[in-house]
Amino acid sequence: MNSPSIPLDEAWQDKRWWWLLSPAIPLAFTGSLLAFVWSGQWWCMLLAPLVIHVLLPVLDCVLGEDFSNPPESAVAQLEQDVFYRAMVWAYVPLQMIGTVLGAWIAVTQPLPWFGYAALVLTVGAINGVGIGTAHELGHKKEALDRWLSKVALAPSAYGHFFVEHNRGHHKRVATPEDPASARMGESFWAFLPRSVWGSLQSAWTLEQERLNKLGMNVWHPQNHNLQAWGLTLVLFGALVAWLGWMALPFLVLQAVYAASMLEVVNYIEHYGLLRQKDKAGRYVRCEPEHSWNSNHLVGNLVLYQLQRHSDHHAHPSRRYQALRHFESAPQLPAGYATMISVAYCPPLWFAWMDHRVMAHYGGDLGLVNLQTSARQRLIRRWA
Repeated sequence: MNSPSIPLDEAWQDKRWWWLLSPAIPLAFTGSLLAFVWSGQWWCMLLAPLVIHVLLPVLDCVLGEDFSNPPESAVAQLEQDVFYRAMVWAYVPLQMIGTVLGAWIAVTQPLPWFGYAALVLTVGAINGVGIGTAHELGHKKEALDRWLSKVALAPSAYGHFFVEHNRGHHKRVATPEDPASARMGESFWAFLPRSVWGSLQSAWTLEQERLNKLGMNVWHPQNHNLQAWGLTLVLFGALVAWLGWMALPFLVLQAVYAASMLEVVNYIEHYGLLRQKDKAGRYVRCEPEHSWNSNHLVGNLVLYQLQRHSDHHAHPSRRYQALRHFESAPQLPAGYATMISVAYCPPLWFAWMDHRVMAHYGGDLGLVNLQTSARQRLIRRWA
C-alpha cells in the first residue's frame, strides 16, 4: 500500500454555486409529488428512483471524476464561509416539506399499490439522503448544526445514528468490531440486519456509558438517542393527529427505505478494508486507505462530497467543501448511485469488488476484513 499522499493540482476551482445541487434533491423530489397532485398521474413520482438509479449513474459516467483538491491556503476561508453551511441547512426544511406532503398524499389521494410504492420510494429517498445531510451536520461542534442533524434524522426514525456514527463507527471503522463496516464475502442482505441491530445496540451502550460517568441514568433527558427519537415521535405523532392512523404505515415504510439507503452506503464505504494492529495490539490510526473513495463529480455535488469518504474518516472535522482526494485511498469503480444498485445483487457486487479489495492489499488475504462464514470459499478463490 502506498503512503498517504495528496496530489498537487493547480486546476482546482471553487464549485461554490454547484453546491446548490445538494438541496435541489428534496426540492426536485417534492416537486414530483406536487406534479402528481396537479396531474393525477402516479408516474410523476418515479422521478426519485429514476434520478438515483439512472440519471446520476449516467451523469457520473459522462462527466467523470474530479481529482482536484483545494489548496491548503484556501481551506480556512472555505470552512469559515457561511454559504457552505447554509447549503446544508437548506436541506432540512425542504426535507420536512416533502415528508409532510407525502404523508398527506398517502392518506388523502387514491393510489394504486404501485403508485403508493412510488410515493414511499420518493419520500424515503428524500429522507435517506437526509441522513447524509445529518451526517455532515452531526460532525460539527456548533449547537445549531447538531440539533439540525437530529431533526434531519427524525423522518427516518434513525436518530441513534447521531451517536453511533460519531462515537462508535469512527472509532471502530474498518475493524471486525464495527457493525457498519462490511466484510469481504458478506452480502448486503447479510450486512443489513447486522449493521441495523449492532448500531442500535452500540448507540445505546455509548450513551449509557457517557451518562453514567456524569452520574445520570441512561433514561435521562440528556440522552442524545432519546432526544433524537423524541423528535421522531413528535413528527409522526403530529402527522397522525392531523391525518389519522392511516398516515402511520406510510411513515414507517418510508423510514425503513430511508434507513436502508444509509445502510447500503455504509456497506459500500468500507467493504473488506481492515485496519491492522500495531505491536501493542491496538488498531492503527484510521487513514485514507481504510475507506473506499469516489471522485465522481455529480455524485459528490449532490451528496455534500460524502463520496470523498477517505479524507472524511482520516479528518472527520473537515467540512465537505474542503475534502480532498488521496492517492493512497482505494477508489470505487463508479459513484455511489451506481454502486448501491450493484450492491443489491451480491454475485455482481462480489465480481466487481472482491478483486479490487485483493489488489488494494497486494493479494494478501490475511490483510482483509473477511466474513467468517465465507472464509473457506474466499481462501479457495484467492489464496
